[in-house]
Amino acid sequence: QVQLVESGGGLVQAGGSLRLSCAASGRTFSNYVMAWFRQAPGKERGFVAVIRWSGTSANVADSVKGRFTISKDNAKNTVYLQMSSLKPEDTAVYYCAAKYGSNWSAREYDYDYWGQGTQVTVSS
Repeated sequence: QVQLVESGGGLVQAGGSLRLSCAASGRTFSNYVMAWFRQAPGKERGFVAVIRWSGTSANVADSVKGRFTISKDNAKNTVYLQMSSLKPEDTAVYYCAAKYGSNWSAREYDYDYWGQGTQVTVSS
């Protein structure tokens, strides 16, 4: 079974940086697309970033472009979200997600597997 475990969340001050990790296990992810979503209290879950497990193709949401970077370490079966210049509006539970196939998506319902989420709180 697929298991995605996020880590690295915490409390940071505005302008600070944080790196989230998503440890993937249960199968080989060569044909998978990995993504990060986030959900603030009372708001809908929204797309943050996506990357193909194989190759280098990656995209981030316009709202975080220039501040967030998604990357991966295939040898460690880990996907990262490097966050910098954090803003209070970045406060949310961040989720790692995975879907089968090479066509990446920003749509929540396209993803098959989800982690438990990790809380990121940015203080002003």
